[in-house]
Amino acid sequence: MAQSEEDEDGGRLRSFTGSADIALSVVCFLIAIGHIYVAFDPVLSELQRNGFHFAGFAALAAILYPMWRGSSGKTSPIVIDLLIAIAVAASAVWLTFAENAIYDRGVKLAPMDWIAISICILGAIELTRRVAGVIIPILIILSLSYVAFWGQYVGGVFSFPGLSVETVAFRSIFGDDAMFGTIARISSTYVFLFIIFGAFLLRSGAGEFVINMARAVAGKMVGGPGIVAVIASGLTGTISGSAVANTASTGVITIPLMKRAGFQPKFAGGVEAAASTGGQLMPPIMGAGAFVMASFTQIPYETIVAVAALPALLYFLSVAFFVRIEARRNNLEPMPDEGQTLWTAFKEGGASFFLPICTLITLLVIGFTPTYAAVFGIIAVIGSSWLTKNPMGLRATFEAFVMGTKGMVLTAVLLCSVGLIVNVIATAGVGNTFSLMIASWAGGNILIALVLIALASLILGMGLPVTAAYIVLATLSAPALSGMISDQFVISQLASGALPEAAKAVLMFGVPEQVEMLSRELTYAEAAGLIQGLPLEIAAPLRDLVVPPAIATSAVLSAHMIIFWLSQDSNVTPPVALAAFTAAAIAKAPAMATGVASWKLAKGLYIVPVLFAYTPFLSGDWPAMIQVFLFAVFGVYALSAGIQGCMERPFGIVMRLACLAAGFACLWPAAFIGNIIGVVAVITLLVVNVRFGAASMVAAKS
Repeated sequence: MAQSEEDEDGGRLRSFTGSADIALSVVCFLIAIGHIYVAFDPVLSELQRNGFHFAGFAALAAILYPMWRGSSGKTSPIVIDLLIAIAVAASAVWLTFAENAIYDRGVKLAPMDWIAISICILGAIELTRRVAGVIIPILIILSLSYVAFWGQYVGGVFSFPGLSVETVAFRSIFGDDAMFGTIARISSTYVFLFIIFGAFLLRSGAGEFVINMARAVAGKMVGGPGIVAVIASGLTGTISGSAVANTASTGVITIPLMKRAGFQPKFAGGVEAAASTGGQLMPPIMGAGAFVMASFTQIPYETIVAVAALPALLYFLSVAFFVRIEARRNNLEPMPDEGQTLWTAFKEGGASFFLPICTLITLLVIGFTPTYAAVFGIIAVIGSSWLTKNPMGLRATFEAFVMGTKGMVLTAVLLCSVGLIVNVIATAGVGNTFSLMIASWAGGNILIALVLIALASLILGMGLPVTAAYIVLATLSAPALSGMISDQFVISQLASGALPEAAKAVLMFGVPEQVEMLSRELTYAEAAGLIQGLPLEIAAPLRDLVVPPAIATSAVLSAHMIIFWLSQDSNVTPPVALAAFTAAAIAKAPAMATGVASWKLAKGLYIVPVLFAYTPFLSGDWPAMIQVFLFAVFGVYALSAGIQGCMERPFGIVMRLACLAAGFACLWPAAFIGNIIGVVAVITLLVVNVRFGAASMVAAKS
């Protein structure tokens, strides 16, 4: 028997009862077990594994997400969706075994190949419409038709002569970046196994422990419930990596607590949405983004999650500062002691959280692949659960596999389907063209490039989930951004007179009219003007000659991390802000007002990427990274105080301007003395605010 229920993403899932529910759960369990088995024993080729992955989750998506929903709540007949599920799954399986035969025919498609490819592509379009709306289907249709038909009629840099329909069809399935290509590989290995790992943690009671520990740490502070939300959402992010799921799971507890403490409903919802968005930034899972980033950049996953830790902590501190300041501004009192202590929290459920997380991190550090680490992490969850009040037996293990598989449906369908778009971008060279346009519009200025990428991210985020937005935006703009970041090293070498003679010879081809300038010592501004104005055909070989491989790799990582952070803003930025709207529903607050509040609270999404671009926050050694982090903590606090007009006590416009100036001084890159002056100014302003603010309040009361 089937019926419909609300899912956490605001759509309507078809749910099942009785024998139908048991059958569906068994299918989910078998899909999960199959993925784990293949992770250890690669009995299938990569193409076959990816094809089976899409087949299984496409079938689940067709069954769980009905084709249509009437205003009265009626959905499409289950028989229709079952037929679609069978057709798409069978077509995907057929294609995984047809590849060799297609090559034997000289890449000629047989009638059954045409049918199977058509069903897979149409299935991807329809299923992404069901799980994520119409934007991705529209992009898929536009992309495929662009390379097949109308690209030849486009003038200018985006003109494309076109490919035959047969070539487009073949590449859409079997290309390196296509439906069964690189992104599907990431989905079928790292992403799915880590989502199962998170499901096991939640089923073992780790989510309850996170809430209890956050209450024990921050519950008695001024603004404690808000800080509880920040801590709980940060720790839950290490489990789920999904902003909306994070908001739904922790918000039902933290938002009522914040409202009871005196926070306005819209602010309470904004805090939860902003904090939950940080869950996508928090290692070790980071949503699916860390795995996609590792594949795109060829930088080890463990390196990415290691350097992502301090920035994520800075983001959560930025939200916590806002909470504390808002509580002080409204003169809120700490909540009464509820008797929760760290010891009782650890005793009841700490083992189920920390032992698996530590196991996972240890395995990654000593060199295990993320796939193996995730599987052993799952085993560690089951073992450690027996040290708590929620031991996981066979039934709980089965339920965790089912929970993880159902939670993967949307992500799997999206990642495989987005491959159709990425494949077109790679085939037609749209990514290079777009990167050239960004470089041209920005004029080599990284800050302008960041603004352009942030705007593009916001527009994409209105219709794409975060991971899909990151994939598309990284494909389009990462090369340009990483090039501009690398150019900073070239500029410094030119300004210091350390540019090799071979590099100077290349540079002369780009600016022959400036040969005389190259023969003398240049200021940094003059060097920047020369390098930023170079055409790509000169700038690229110049970077290859001058920039060491380690710095070039750091530039690539910084560019991708910038784009990944900026892509998160769609969770909290109106007019489309899924995490904020989810929080608004829980808080019973206006959706747009909650979205504005969450956007203001999540300002770290825009500040931290600037640090990635201009400081060694990601690329330096640990002392340099910690130095940037400490200065940034003071800077973010001062900016929060300046925006809100309060530290420990409210203040006026002069103090606001002073806080903003001190905050910018703390954050200003490559200015150690200025950073120190900014820190001293922030501390001085805080002392003045505490002493004289308290005195003025006493005088006012008397």
